[in-house]
Amino acid sequence: MSVSYEYKKEKAGVVFPISAFFVICFVIWGFFAPSHLEDTTSTILQYITHSFGWFYILVTSLVVAFCLFLAFGPFRHVKLGKRNDQPEFSYFAWVGMLFSAGMGVGLVFWGIAEPMSHFSTPPNGIEPESTDAAIHGLLYGVFHWGMHPWAVYALVGMALALMKYRKELPGLISSIFYPLLGDKMSGPLGKGIDVTATVGTSIGIATSFGLSTLQLSGGLEQLFGLTSNNTLYLTIIAVITLIYMISVWSGISRGMKYLSEFNLALSGVLLVLLLVVGPTVFVLDHIIKTSGMYISHFVTLSFDTMPYADGDWLGEWTIFYWAWVIVWSPFVGTFIARISRGRTIQQFVLGVLFIPTIGTILWFVVFGGSALYYEIFEGADLASPIQDDPEAGLFLFLDLLPFGTILSLLALLLTTIFFITSANSATFVLGVLTSKGSLNPTNTVMTVWGVLIAAVSGAVLISGGLDGLQSAAIIAALPFTFLLILIIVCVLKYLKNEQRYSVEREEQ
Repeated sequence: MSVSYEYKKEKAGVVFPISAFFVICFVIWGFFAPSHLEDTTSTILQYITHSFGWFYILVTSLVVAFCLFLAFGPFRHVKLGKRNDQPEFSYFAWVGMLFSAGMGVGLVFWGIAEPMSHFSTPPNGIEPESTDAAIHGLLYGVFHWGMHPWAVYALVGMALALMKYRKELPGLISSIFYPLLGDKMSGPLGKGIDVTATVGTSIGIATSFGLSTLQLSGGLEQLFGLTSNNTLYLTIIAVITLIYMISVWSGISRGMKYLSEFNLALSGVLLVLLLVVGPTVFVLDHIIKTSGMYISHFVTLSFDTMPYADGDWLGEWTIFYWAWVIVWSPFVGTFIARISRGRTIQQFVLGVLFIPTIGTILWFVVFGGSALYYEIFEGADLASPIQDDPEAGLFLFLDLLPFGTILSLLALLLTTIFFITSANSATFVLGVLTSKGSLNPTNTVMTVWGVLIAAVSGAVLISGGLDGLQSAAIIAALPFTFLLILIIVCVLKYLKNEQRYSVEREEQ
């Protein structure tokens, strides 16, 4: 059943300039008053972390439970599209684009840096640089990059796909709320939701761009002796922006698809090479152990707010991750909705939740576990340098291995392409959000957003580096966290209405 529903033509004309205005103001603030931006965001961050940290944790866990219910419940066979719609992309290409849009950059950056950071500075109650710290370092890495973030992406992507492909509504975040608010979404409320999603997405994307820039800078410093500073950061951003805009203009079905498939294959090659030249038996043992701990501790970790700790560790890691995921969800959700037409809810949820989680376990254990092995058993001094300079962690570790220079060059290429594909998909999504939901936004609109999000990442890096990125993400995520709860209500209401309609049609 579909509805006849159109947004007013001025929709794009309003959302685009308002969103761009807020983003430009943020850029100007960051470039011309970086200290003031850092101080302001730090103050707001402390308040949000203290007052709403529990809220991020509760909502994210609720989303996981809801997605699992949909995957195995009575609506699992509902198709994201019409009855005869078939998937546009092969399973390999689909998975490749999922990784490229949703996690590739982060996995490469944090695959070694996070376990080593937890090894040096674990949560309260765990002795630093102990065996327990090493074990929990891998566990928390998998937890932060496993099922929880992908459940948030899946919820937004599935809700948007249902509205876009089954009810033929525009590909806008505001369309998700049609089951709850109906035609009111064509007015100021819908515009406000789309502006919120667009501005928040810009900040979330800037976080990812900043991490990629820091890691590319760290790799260039380790391999070629370049000095990591603001000049190098801005140069990297400018060069990558030019490259990904060329990819954007070539279209998702060509540039993005081919780059994603290549990067998925390159990730696999690097993973296998490291498994072979690294501590193979130790890593295989840890894959089993970490998988078991992740499964057995899943519920406890999901709801752990650490009320007796000072809150710093939780705020810097779990709350930051959940906020980053939430603020990134309009971007990733819109993108995976675009590439997932024709799949059932069960196929979609299981693919989006479990395939990336398996990939996360393998990546963190092979990379992070190998680094811990060299730190603990081979006397390598990795923990302290990585704690001070996390963006260089991957390259510091690879330099210890046979063929380290070759592996580092492959890692640098991997990071670069993940950077390009993330930027590509992000620019496309921002174009969709500000083009009345059209899945074919003009190159002009995408070019404007490509330049703006590059400028945002540069502004945030200059103002506060990694700390500034974390602060901006957590702050921007708060409004959309409330919207996630409403999205659950809307999806459930829509599916129940569709089920009721199908029963009535069969009875007639």
